[in-house]
Amino acid sequence: MFKKLYNNILRWAEHPQANKLLFSLSFAESSFFPIPPDVMLLPMCLAKPKKRYYLAAITTLASVLGGVFGYLIGYYLFDLVEPLVKLMHYGEKLNLVKTWFDTWGFWAILIAGFSPIPYKLFTLTAGLMGMVFVPFLLASVIGRGARFFLLALLISLGGDKLKEGLNEYIETIGWAVSGVIILLILVYQL
Repeated sequence: MFKKLYNNILRWAEHPQANKLLFSLSFAESSFFPIPPDVMLLPMCLAKPKKRYYLAAITTLASVLGGVFGYLIGYYLFDLVEPLVKLMHYGEKLNLVKTWFDTWGFWAILIAGFSPIPYKLFTLTAGLMGMVFVPFLLASVIGRGARFFLLALLISLGGDKLKEGLNEYIETIGWAVSGVIILLILVYQL
């Protein structure tokens, strides 16, 4: 299933409307859509390595705007979307995210923005819990920007060898970097 999707995305990466699709996917993923923009960004960076930073900027901007939309949903409309959160089996994860917010706040958004953890849960929760907007926005820009610019750089430098092993490496890199950030936060708090 994922290999077929990946091959389709490689073809879509060359499409004239690919940038608009990347923007739309990045926006939607940050507030309600389950597929991360990485599946579009990474093949596009392989197809167009000279435009990697432009593509990362599009992804970051759209993702942060989508995160703001998710924040607003959480702040103003959570009662309406709560059944959808439960339908998607995110109820327990949402409770965990609330706990993380109580403990780390800004850092929870930054880590979620960088890691493969569903960022939309954090944007909704930030709004639901009334997190101060400017720190939310700052953490989103830093976390999402670091993630997408780093992935764009790594993927374009990896070339064709990385093209075949893409699905395998993204998960490992995301969790490893998240672990390092969590470790740094724990060391900082001690």
